[in-house]
Amino acid sequence: MKRLSMTAAVLAAGSLFAPFGANADDAALIKSAESAAPAAVGAGATIYAMEKDGKMRTLREGKNGFWCMPDNTETPGPDPMCGDANSMEWAMAWIGKKDPPKGKVGFMYMLSGGTDGSNTDPYATKPEAGNNWIETGPHVMIVNAMDLMTGYPTEAKPDTKQPYVMWPGTPYAHLMIPVE
Repeated sequence: MKRLSMTAAVLAAGSLFAPFGANADDAALIKSAESAAPAAVGAGATIYAMEKDGKMRTLREGKNGFWCMPDNTETPGPDPMCGDANSMEWAMAWIGKKDPPKGKVGFMYMLSGGTDGSNTDPYATKPEAGNNWIETGPHVMIVNAMDLMTGYPTEAKPDTKQPYVMWPGTPYAHLMIPVE
């Protein structure tokens, strides 16, 4: 994946990929990022972290086409993530409020779990009354696969122990699949 594309996506994300604590060293950030995926994926992934000034820093170049980011210490729970190149294109579309790329299904890992400001609003940045804040345990995500999600639950407050659609009714709807 092109470094410029990743940097643009993360910078555009604002609070989505907020900067990490000032006391975090590179080894700890890499370990956190790798925890999002199976060891073989995390070990070969490019690792990115955002600095306090909003600039993206590559902590390690990868070889397997996946990217990973460490836990955002400013969110209520763990949320390191890893994804393939298609998932980054989807994320860039979401962040830029553009249509996701056609015909590019993406795959993401969040094996440490995740918390989101809303299960229904793709742009919520924090839990607030009525915005359907959600906490999901370890899971994987299939993004940009709209027609393939038919029949999965789309409730605002889903049972996170079974597959469900996050952000239903938006161009950024994606399938959340819990794993152990």
